[in-house]
Amino acid sequence: QVQLVESGGDSVQPGGSLRLSCAASGVIFNRYHMSWYRQAPGKQREFIALITNGGTTNYADSVKGRFTISRDNAKNTVYLQMNSLKPEDTAVYYCRLQYIMGVNYWGQGTQVTVSS
Repeated sequence: QVQLVESGGDSVQPGGSLRLSCAASGVIFNRYHMSWYRQAPGKQREFIALITNGGTTNYADSVKGRFTISRDNAKNTVYLQMNSLKPEDTAVYYCRLQYIMGVNYWGQGTQVTVSS
């Protein structure tokens, strides 16, 4: 079955950087679009970044210019490089695989905390 495992979450100070990873298994990874979302306490899950199976990217305005999504199809992994982190970036970060027929797969999430 399809499985997504995120890693890389941590506690950092404002202005710091982190790189999140999401490793996929059970699927032909290079066929599918991949996204990152996040959910802060008491808030809805929100879209952060998308990378298509062709490598086209799209970002939420809140992270544009600070975050970079990329993928390594040989490693079945999607990354989120996060720079210039702010306290408002604190959330659980999830990766999403857009499968077929409207089916989506999600990872378990990884916690990012930005605090001084």
